[in-house]
Amino acid sequence: MASTYSALKIELIGTGEQSGTWGATTDTNLDVALGEAITGSADVDFATAADVTVTLTNTNTAQKARNLRLNITESSTGVGYVGNLILGSGCQIEKLYLINNTTTAVKTIKNTTGTGIAVPAGKSMFVFNDGTNVVEAVNSAITLAVTGAATIGGDSSFTSTGAVKLPVGTTAQQPTGVDGKIRFNSTTNKYEGYANSTWGQLGGGATGGGADQVFVQNGVTVTTNYTLTTNYNAESVGPISINSGVTVTIPSNQRWVIL
Repeated sequence: MASTYSALKIELIGTGEQSGTWGATTDTNLDVALGEAITGSADVDFATAADVTVTLTNTNTAQKARNLRLNITESSTGVGYVGNLILGSGCQIEKLYLINNTTTAVKTIKNTTGTGIAVPAGKSMFVFNDGTNVVEAVNSAITLAVTGAATIGGDSSFTSTGAVKLPVGTTAQQPTGVDGKIRFNSTTNKYEGYANSTWGQLGGGATGGGADQVFVQNGVTVTTNYTLTTNYNAESVGPISINSGVTVTIPSNQRWVIL
């Protein structure tokens, strides 16, 4: 019985076949076919402004479409082309791919059917060919724990209906200020932001019944020592009482006006 081939085009030697040569076939299966599927990387170049199709055929020798990682490149008139990498004949199998789009334009990874997945320029994504369509390999919520500072180069979007937890600390724990920083001050129980060389409270707007925005409310008793932010005045609606032993400090050339 002659050899057949698996979905990954690994040669399945027929019973009694390849006497004296089966070792070479097995070596190719292990080193090339399985090696590509598990750890392999292949370049797929968009050399013209046209879609590119990769295929799988009945051979256990090297094939781009068998590789785990497809590294998309561009050259010549293909630079900047927004198009498709099509998983063509023989690729209608269940298979995971790591797509590394090094080009300057979006590339959609798609099967011969289905809508596929768009991989942004300069980005990498895991995608899964389910045999009919190419879908996201990971689409559930991810919890990321970062110890220390983290820098995100692009815009960030939060699409859940939950909340984002800001850093919490006392006035004494305020970090080195950089314009745009925000935090919750546990000393004042207020949200604050840093701008123009100082930390200041993030003010809320007026409120009211229904859609009204009429009332800006303040408390009537000062229970904790407070110093006006340097170079800022303040206003409150009275009467205001200050608890015994509590001090409100108004720096020189600043005012606290009680209406």
